[in-house]
Amino acid sequence: MHWPSLALAAAAAMILTGCSAGDDPPVPEEQAQQTAAGDSGTAQETPVADPPRVAEPEVTPPARTPVTTTAAVDEPWVATHTGTVNPGMSREEVVGVWGEPVAERMADGRMYLFYRNGCEVTCGTFDVVFLEGGQVVDAIVRARGHTYSGTSSSPAGSEGVPTPPAGQART
Repeated sequence: MHWPSLALAAAAAMILTGCSAGDDPPVPEEQAQQTAAGDSGTAQETPVADPPRVAEPEVTPPARTPVTTTAAVDEPWVATHTGTVNPGMSREEVVGVWGEPVAERMADGRMYLFYRNGCEVTCGTFDVVFLEGGQVVDAIVRARGHTYSGTSSSPAGSEGVPTPPAGQART
């Protein structure tokens, strides 16, 4: 019998006898009346044995597999759809130039189209096209073959600045 079955059987026995862990066993009604009335002369008090305790099995935690990490690296990639995205283009026009994005997100009425660029790790981002009201308003472009004719909020030569932890100012 496995330990979960034993534990279930022990719990059922305790429920049926009216005991819970650490309680004294129930006293037969006749003996309870004699004790309450103070009648100790006629009946002989027989000690009641504690119910047998079920030993809890020793639980061995599962073996932990050591976590191994590998450094993320850029995967070589060459754009198959190249061209220039212009401010004011629709999503369909962007897809016509660069193909289907690898991911697409919507937030607060804005649409974000994410494209591979071959430097996702070192650049820290995919190429991203930002649309508001269904029209391109900005783009972050790093891939060869992807160009943006507008003024990017993140030009290729800019260096990223880490965001400081909450409550600390940038130095």
